[in-house]
Amino acid sequence: MIQVLAIALGGAVGAALRYVLASSVSLWLGQSFPYGTLAVNILGSFLIGLMSEALLLERAGLAVAFRAGILVGVFGSLTTFSTFAFETLYLWQQGEWASALLNLALNAGLCLAAVLAGLLCGRSLFYYGRGMASVQGLPVPYAFSAVNFLGAVLVGVVLALLEPWLGSQSAHVAVSLLLAGAYIISSAIYLTLFLAEASADFKHHGRLALVLVVLNTLLCAVGIWLGASLR
Repeated sequence: MIQVLAIALGGAVGAALRYVLASSVSLWLGQSFPYGTLAVNILGSFLIGLMSEALLLERAGLAVAFRAGILVGVFGSLTTFSTFAFETLYLWQQGEWASALLNLALNAGLCLAAVLAGLLCGRSLFYYGRGMASVQGLPVPYAFSAVNFLGAVLVGVVLALLEPWLGSQSAHVAVSLLLAGAYIISSAIYLTLFLAEASADFKHHGRLALVLVVLNTLLCAVGIWLGASLR
C-alpha cells in the first residue's frame, strides 16, 4: 500500500512537471512541432537512466517505495508515450508526414540515446563505490553531490517556469517553499541512508556526517537559487 501511495505521489509530481516544462518549451519554440513533448521525453529518459543506477545498484538497501516513487512515479509521469503518439498521428493526418516521421525518429532515437547516456553517467559515478572519497574514514559521495546540485538547479528552473502559471506572488512563494523543501529533505534522507549503508561509524564520525548533511542542504539551496535565476 505504501508503494502504491509513493507511486501516486511521484506520479502527481511528474505529471505537473511535464505539463509545465512541455508548455513552457512549446511557448518558447513555437507550436509548429511538438517540441515540448520531445523535450520532456528526452529529459525523463536521461534522468531515469541516471537515477536507476543511483537508486538501484548502489542503494540496494533503500526503501522500495522510495525507489518506485521516483523511478515509476516521477520519471514515468514526466515522460509520455501517449501524447507523443497522438501528436505524431495528428501531424500525419494534417498532411505533414515529414514532420510526423521526424518526430517519430527523434523521440525513438534521442530518447534511447538519452537513456544510454544516463546509464553510462550513472555507472561512472555510482557503480561499486565510484564517485566517493574518504575523509577521516568517512565516505564522502562527491558524485552524488554533483548530481544533487544539478537536480537542485533543475528544481529552480521549474520554480521559475511555474511563476507565470500560479498567478499570485503568495501562491508562487508557497509552492516554491513546498518543492524546494521537499527536494532538500529528500536529498538529506538519501545522503543519510548512503552513509548508513556505507557502514559509516556515526559514533566516531557523527560531527563530520552532520557537516556533510548541512553542506548538502546549502548546496541544494544554492542550486535552486541559481536555477531560479536563469529565467
